[in-house]
Amino acid sequence: MGLEFYSIYNWVKILHISFVVAWMAGLLYLPRLFVYHKENENENKTVTIFKVMEKRLYFYIMNPAAVLVWFSGIYLGHVLGFDTWLIVKIGVVIVMTVYHILLGIHLNNFRKNKQSHSSRYFRIINEVPFFLLFIILIMVVMKPFY
Repeated sequence: MGLEFYSIYNWVKILHISFVVAWMAGLLYLPRLFVYHKENENENKTVTIFKVMEKRLYFYIMNPAAVLVWFSGIYLGHVLGFDTWLIVKIGVVIVMTVYHILLGIHLNNFRKNKQSHSSRYFRIINEVPFFLLFIILIMVVMKPFY
């Protein structure tokens, strides 16, 4: 096996992609849980189950994945150099992080039984992370502005 197999950069890139997949899964799934939570808000037993699922997804999967995406991404950027395409990508990841925080606010409102948004709202915002991911993929694969 060549030295490339043992490259720290390659291993960090593998970890970065893995954390991105985990984070994206959460960003796409949590609003879907919110849809079903809102549609069943009058069924106490069901709401209790949704609250547990949402909390575990957000705090045990999404938060650690987001932090690890940031740390591994900053390392990769340091190694690659911060070209314009990468700066644009980081800007989109900042927007994705704000979206993540917004989901945390919604989670807290559900926890307090004070969620005022409709299930339709959550169906609509459920599309946001895919759109952001699409822009990120364009930056990474096509490297415009390079």
